Amino acid sequence: MIGWFTDAFSSELTRQALAGGLLAAVTTSVIGTWVVVRGMSFMGDALAHGVLPGIVLAFLWGIDVTIGALVSAAVMVAGIDVVHRRARLPEDTGIGLLFVGMLALGVILISRQDTYAGDLTSFLFGDILGIDDADIALQAAVAAVTIVGVVVLHRPFLALSFNREKAAALGMRPDLAHVAMLVLIALAVVSSFRVAGTLLVFGLLVAPPATATLLVHRLPTAMVTGVAFGCLAVVLGLAISYHADAAASATVAGVAVGQFFLALATREVVTALRRPTPHPTPPKSGAATGRMAE
Repeated sequence: MIGWFTDAFSSELTRQALAGGLLAAVTTSVIGTWVVVRGMSFMGDALAHGVLPGIVLAFLWGIDVTIGALVSAAVMVAGIDVVHRRARLPEDTGIGLLFVGMLALGVILISRQDTYAGDLTSFLFGDILGIDDADIALQAAVAAVTIVGVVVLHRPFLALSFNREKAAALGMRPDLAHVAMLVLIALAVVSSFRVAGTLLVFGLLVAPPATATLLVHRLPTAMVTGVAFGCLAVVLGLAISYHADAAASATVAGVAVGQFFLALATREVVTALRRPTPHPTPPKSGAATGRMAE
């Protein structure tokens, strides 16, 4: 069994992929716990898709695609805020509009190129085996920023998650805390899209934290557990993809989602086994006497 893993990570290419994947798992799982707790999965999905136009434009102009992704994420966050405040519509309406619009714009831009199919596949589904030292350095920096941000802003995030009005009354500035959380989510998406692509990065952002919240209830413990599940998904996904000759990024995301359903099924089985077996209610004395008389 050990040889199965050592074979998978015997080359420099797969070891680079492992390092990048583990850093992505740490970043996405830490901030992803707040995404799950606050019910912001739609926002996370929209940001994961919304960075596509910036990535495509940066690629076409010959600049670092990470810069394009950051700009695109900033446009998404600002656009959602404008729709919410100016049009006086629910925030999820702005998310939906920007989500579809940005994704459509990205596909239109890339479709005009001769290498449309190959480039689009790489942007959407990632290439974890193609990351380099610069990508790993960026992921390490973003992971550090995310961890520090979550620790420093723990109380404002916690108050925002449970009662926005009370958070405002306590002087915790919930609007600013919300923006800070969006920035951390955007950074996680931007730093991880090379690993899993703009589509599959959502799996790493949501699946490991969701799995953790099935098993534990305290937020710090859920974050640590989510990181463990995310890292396990990366290791197993890369090893499976190596031996099965399957797409590495998609396999990692698939394993992460599979962990959730396995944990859910296990919890349901354990709950059913622990549930006391109902005992038949003894008949009332009058009923028993009546039957005996018969």
